[in-house]
Amino acid sequence: MAFGEHRDHVLNDVSTVLWRERQLLELLVFKLEEEQLLLTAGKVRWVNHASREVGIVLEQLRAVELLRAVKVEAAALELGLETCPGLRSLSQAAPEPWSSIFSRHRQAFLELTGEVRDLSERNRHLLAKGRDAAREALNWLSGKAAPPPRRTPLLVVPCKTPPAIFLVNEAI
Repeated sequence: MAFGEHRDHVLNDVSTVLWRERQLLELLVFKLEEEQLLLTAGKVRWVNHASREVGIVLEQLRAVELLRAVKVEAAALELGLETCPGLRSLSQAAPEPWSSIFSRHRQAFLELTGEVRDLSERNRHLLAKGRDAAREALNWLSGKAAPPPRRTPLLVVPCKTPPAIFLVNEAI
């Protein structure tokens, strides 16, 4: 195999692993959005399943990240770079079309990791809010605390006999 062919083969291996990692990051975004939808809909029954699926994708990402580190190290050696280069360094040192391909991978990673960070933060907030509401309701039900504060106004439901007033409370 000629020098250029070997280099292209090594860089192709890196790109293939980067594509797999991008696919997993997109799947992670989907799973986090799915988890968020369950949380906002109050479907707590399914949240554990969604969280477990997020964990599975994270495990797959860890395995692919390890493979990426090995492939990037081989590419760094091929391109005469220091060990453990980032995608920016790799794209700057690689010839075309690899330079553009690695730049696009890098941009996609930045966008996807930003989405993952934002979704994770919102989900943590929703989980904390739900935990606090559940604790508040349990304390009230067990007589350890006053009723949870009313977060929404009373809802009057007309009824022929007798008139009824129902409390709608997000905590319960």
